[in-house]
Amino acid sequence: MSYPQYGGGYPPQQPGYPAPGGYGAGYPQPGGYPPPGGAGMPTPESASAAAYGTAPGGLPYAPQPSGGPGNIGFNVGGPMSGPGYPGAPPAAMPSGYPSAQPTYPAAQPGYPAQPGYSQQSGGYPAPGYNPAAPGGYGAPTPAYGQPQGSAQPPYGGGVGGPTPGYGAQPASGYGAPPAGGYGAPPAGGYGAPPAGGYGAPPTGGYGAPSAPGYGAPSAAGYGQAGGQYPGGQSAGQQGQYPGAVAGGYGNVPPAANYKIYEEGTLKPFPHFNVEQDVQVLRKAMKGLGTDEKAIIDVLGYRSNEQRQQIKLMYKTCYGRDLLNDLKSELGGRFEDACIALMMKPDEFDAYELRRAMRGAGTDEAALIEILCTRTNAQIHAITAAYKLIYGRKLEDDIISETSGHFRKLLVSMSVGGRQENQPVDINKAKTDAQRLYQAGEKRWGTDENTFNMILASQSYEQCRAVFDEYGRLSKHDIEQAIKNEMSGDLSTGMLTIVRMIRSKHGYFADRLYYSMKGLGTDDRTLIRVVVTRAEVDMKQIKDEFQRRYGQGLEAFIRDDVSGDYRNLMIALISGR
Repeated sequence: MSYPQYGGGYPPQQPGYPAPGGYGAGYPQPGGYPPPGGAGMPTPESASAAAYGTAPGGLPYAPQPSGGPGNIGFNVGGPMSGPGYPGAPPAAMPSGYPSAQPTYPAAQPGYPAQPGYSQQSGGYPAPGYNPAAPGGYGAPTPAYGQPQGSAQPPYGGGVGGPTPGYGAQPASGYGAPPAGGYGAPPAGGYGAPPAGGYGAPPTGGYGAPSAPGYGAPSAAGYGQAGGQYPGGQSAGQQGQYPGAVAGGYGNVPPAANYKIYEEGTLKPFPHFNVEQDVQVLRKAMKGLGTDEKAIIDVLGYRSNEQRQQIKLMYKTCYGRDLLNDLKSELGGRFEDACIALMMKPDEFDAYELRRAMRGAGTDEAALIEILCTRTNAQIHAITAAYKLIYGRKLEDDIISETSGHFRKLLVSMSVGGRQENQPVDINKAKTDAQRLYQAGEKRWGTDENTFNMILASQSYEQCRAVFDEYGRLSKHDIEQAIKNEMSGDLSTGMLTIVRMIRSKHGYFADRLYYSMKGLGTDDRTLIRVVVTRAEVDMKQIKDEFQRRYGQGLEAFIRDDVSGDYRNLMIALISGR
């Protein structure tokens, strides 16, 4: 890039260097910048000649010999080379000019690599006009990220923005060069540099990014597993998108809190030895009496995958079925909990669904809890296990045991076709919220099919966005709207879906609380929730339980159940 005609002087000093005249009287050197007061502009012909190179018609004065006296300390081979001084200039640069310095320090920890100033054909830094500066030299360019005279403000659109601009040419132009040209350097040169040199570069290099800069991207990058979002929030932390920022970070939706972080209390036992565990279990049940504590110490602290290995190795070593031995040796709710632990997750859910629909009456709450809270993969595994164990299709049994719109809802959930990987689309959320409003509050009667279609098909994150938009559109919250528009099992099912999508941990905390609240205990619900959530999100369920009810879940269980049954439940939710 060449200078515009009738431009305003020479390029500015590199960031962090003293302004002209700051090195002592008479600087820069012969062949360097013209003396103060003589600043103007070369003729258009000389300005375009090799970008101030050594071609004829270039500088109106001779270049400074490399390493000669008066060298201003830019390490061109003279005595001023050494620590703290930049390297030698490119071959195309007159020796009296400073070399094209890197505008920023070498990749500082935590800052993305910044581009340097664009180079002209002759190797000079890009011009930074500032006609207001005295003498026409232009003020020194401030550190990166700091406001400057005619420069554009720093880019605010996130990491990696373009380099700040330097403003437009003033409407009146920069003026013509003086009649006498720029003049030659004085005969005696400019004198020697000061004895102490010019000092070391400032801490952090020349033009280091100003605090706090743009934030340090993580090693994994933005949006990658294990990485961090701007502001230090990790991708897994609370499982949330970062809030919207000026300029945005890619396609992150402006609405936040649509993802949920999960962690279980029961983790794989680190010193797992399957042969030792089966020996402990066999010894605990062999002979007179049963060592229930030994059984709890094994089954209460092993992951489901480890328990399946134990079940297989038990039969391999002793030719006996572990479930049958547990049933023969144990009893009551302790037996029920141990049997539940020894099933695979899909087998246990299939067992609970069959129990909920078998015999007189139907346990609608259990059907809703299981079918409305499992992922697509879990639903597919449950339907396969149901067919394998009972020789019946789950969907057929649901149709035979339920009716009306509640049946449609459960069949929709049993298909396992929710768009789980659907990204959050705020515009679509607004449209769907309007459709729900028109299907319920805005009309006489209720279009249940519209509620069913949206709540059963959209991803959890998208549904949360829809609920937020509905709250802005209507005078009622989505839950209150469902209560007003529906009744019976359909209302219960729809509310379960909404509450579970909004806060799965809150939903299960409520299920645990009401299973133990009041007289008696709903042991089937207590066992099912503890066994199925211990390895998934029990930590968050415990936190939500404490927040909602002001009492820890462990203490609540201790007060409600007793014996070995209580000890096993406590082991599952406490972990080690």
